[in-house]
Amino acid sequence: MKFPYGIADFYSLIKEGYFFQDRSDKIPVLEDAGKQLLFIRPRRFGKSLLLSMLENYYDINKADEFESLFGKLAIGKNPTPTHNQYFVMSWDFSLINAGGDVNVLEAKIHQYINDSIQEFSIKYQTQLPLSIDINLSNSISSFQSLLTAISQTPFKLYLLIDEYDNFANDVMMARKTDYEALLYGEGLLKTAFKAIKSGATKGGIARVFITGVSPIVMSDMTSGYNVATNIYQDEEFNDLCGFSESEIKAILDKLIPDTSQVEVTLNLMKTFYNGYSFSNYAPESVYNPTLSLYFLRYFQKHQSYPNNMLDENLAMDRNKLLYISKLAHGEEILLNAVSEESPIILRELVQRFGVEDVVNGVKDKVFMGSLLYYFGILTLDGRTAYNECILKIPNLVAKKLYIEQLQDLFLPEYEDKESIRSVSKTFCQTGNLQPLVDFLEQRFFKVMSNRDYRWHNEHAIKIAFMTLLFNDNLYMMISETEVNRRYIDISMILRPDMRKYEALDLILEFKYLDLKDLNLTGVELQKMTREQLMKLPMVNKRLLEAEEQARDYAADLLQRFGELRLHCFAVVALGLERVVWSEVDA
Repeated sequence: MKFPYGIADFYSLIKEGYFFQDRSDKIPVLEDAGKQLLFIRPRRFGKSLLLSMLENYYDINKADEFESLFGKLAIGKNPTPTHNQYFVMSWDFSLINAGGDVNVLEAKIHQYINDSIQEFSIKYQTQLPLSIDINLSNSISSFQSLLTAISQTPFKLYLLIDEYDNFANDVMMARKTDYEALLYGEGLLKTAFKAIKSGATKGGIARVFITGVSPIVMSDMTSGYNVATNIYQDEEFNDLCGFSESEIKAILDKLIPDTSQVEVTLNLMKTFYNGYSFSNYAPESVYNPTLSLYFLRYFQKHQSYPNNMLDENLAMDRNKLLYISKLAHGEEILLNAVSEESPIILRELVQRFGVEDVVNGVKDKVFMGSLLYYFGILTLDGRTAYNECILKIPNLVAKKLYIEQLQDLFLPEYEDKESIRSVSKTFCQTGNLQPLVDFLEQRFFKVMSNRDYRWHNEHAIKIAFMTLLFNDNLYMMISETEVNRRYIDISMILRPDMRKYEALDLILEFKYLDLKDLNLTGVELQKMTREQLMKLPMVNKRLLEAEEQARDYAADLLQRFGELRLHCFAVVALGLERVVWSEVDA
């Protein structure tokens, strides 16, 4: 199998025999959904390949190659009457550099649209009875000339617009004035979309398909283009981009002869790459296609898993989390997402918000949660009993981005990062938790006590440990692992390919005691030894409770995973002052 990592050209992919997960069965459903469609997905989620498939399906110039391109696909066996019936033009706004002031930007946009029209005129010169006049200073005029030429033929235009919000989003975050000049009043982008709307109304444009990451730009255009049908949360299009679990398993079945190894690998990929849901009514979540192809290509070549499960081509999402973390209550949003005990619940996802909201509006939980959803680092997780929207981190790769951001927020210094590596390595190799506890008490808790939100509960200590111990190069680290309808606070199970290294499988179960429950001050706690703390009646009681739970979880995990180098720990936090712990026999 040839995996098309980074290839978004459908024609090359099919002609050169690359793997293609057939989504052509969705073409009739898309035709029924509307003539002007807006489809939103996170970046690097397969949108460009989808548009390329549509381009090859509808292009009148590809009629002679329909069988070779689509004959083996679902749509080739039952094509719609519209196949190969349109002129097709594609605009990819990610190719427009966002640098420069508004005048420079407008010149770049004119140049790009004119270049696309020039390419179009060459591509279809034998079908166009009229020449297209290219106005170098006014691409909208050039576009009108294109529509006039098309009107003299029996065909119409299918316009594909990829990453329609790409450069505008870049401008919006840093240069509000330039963005407004492009989209408000008679701004060039708004004028361009008004021309598209007009062309669709008068009949020269038959269909429009637009992709992007968020609805921000579309919201700001208001009357400029208010005719698109939003299909990005429709159940039938949940898997329009992305892989289902059965599709991933089918690939692994071809790559791995050992059935048991297929299940192990599928479980690993599920933990790191699955979990994306774009409709509350979708029957199952989907795998990130770029990350999946990154993994599969590596595995096929090396017969082993990649050491770094996060493809660095997706690491730009770190900037989105940094933006959120700097907003009021932004840290709290990140912490709630990571803890999983306080899910992010919104009245509803924001469907329309514009630059004014991003720049000057109130950045409340609804705004921040919606933005993280559109960026692909939160995903839908059902509805509450009160019909509210629940969001969660989709998988372990996304969680890594959150953990890295929390580390940078709480402990950005070089010395701290080196200390974290040292104490976490000691614990994971030897099971000695005390060096990590010492670091928590002497450094981490002091940072926490200065934060501007309340951080005093059981999942606070869990987040502290996750922040210090997270290591996806070695572990499948999961909080709230479900075991027989109960949940382990933190389980760190070695990746199957990492069992050759000297590291332990770990369970941590946490309890928390407030200082007022102990009737002790922080100063008094600091003067007591670990042994003295453990003899305090309430501490001892909580420790025994955690030990019992950890012991039960260990038995269940051993039954599920088989042989493990399992070490279990009960941990009790005394406010944000002290931590006591004990190891439990697995």
